Amino acid sequence: MAVAPAAARPRPGGGRLFIIVGLLLALVAFGAVFLLGSLGGGGAIGGPSTTVVIAKQAIPLRHQITEADLSTAKIALTGNESSLGNIYGATKDVANLIAQINISKGAVITADMLAKDINLVPTGAAPAYLPLVKGYVAMTIPTGEQQGVAGHISVGDYITMIVSASVTTFGAKPSSSGVTKIISKTVFTNLRIIGLGPAAANLQSAGGGSSTTSTGAAPTTGITSSLTVELTQCDAEYLVWFLNNTQVRYTLESFKDYGTQPTDNQDPSCPTITAAGGVTQTQVDARYHFSAL
Repeated sequence: MAVAPAAARPRPGGGRLFIIVGLLLALVAFGAVFLLGSLGGGGAIGGPSTTVVIAKQAIPLRHQITEADLSTAKIALTGNESSLGNIYGATKDVANLIAQINISKGAVITADMLAKDINLVPTGAAPAYLPLVKGYVAMTIPTGEQQGVAGHISVGDYITMIVSASVTTFGAKPSSSGVTKIISKTVFTNLRIIGLGPAAANLQSAGGGSSTTSTGAAPTTGITSSLTVELTQCDAEYLVWFLNNTQVRYTLESFKDYGTQPTDNQDPSCPTITAAGGVTQTQVDARYHFSAL
């Protein structure tokens, strides 16, 4: 009796090969998707990236921004190239500008968030203190059109102070010819401006657009009548003496000559506010040498 042949047995390992090949293809596809996603970001698959300035920490309204508040990150472009004019690529471009809104940590800093003059920022949520470092005080000094560089001095600028006085102010005797000797001398440099008032120069916000107050009214225009500067208490005593006894003028320094923002007071002659002990014309002359000129 004939017997039917046995069915052929599958070759060992054949199905396993298909499984391995399928897994490899899946891994390759997953890697390609992941790579494209990481390069594109934000829907701009494969698009180039650019460096932008971001908030390293939360920045409150009306805060004068320092480089310590900032960091940088790379983001992918979305194809809207016109938006590039509203962002910053370096932290130095944002330092000393004023926050017009509360800026969250990690947020990309844009020009419409900032102003160049604190007087253009609504005062409704102003901080309870000025941004003074340890050992420094704020002092308001008078200014005007000719004295204060025709209103070009703004918050974040640095100025120098020149005083003019007769040598007799410092105890020197009048000359035998009867001609009074007048001395003009630079007595302070790198005085940092942290406030203006009460009139605000009609400056634009950092974004370049016109700025208004929270009520919709245009900012006050005109020449600023006072400057608030940051200095030590000892220097404040000398400054008061000059304001009371000499003629005072200011010059505006080039932004290329600006120093760094003050850190905790490093002056060994005036380490604390209580170190200020008063100033006389003798001490002023000993420090600035007017009578020796």
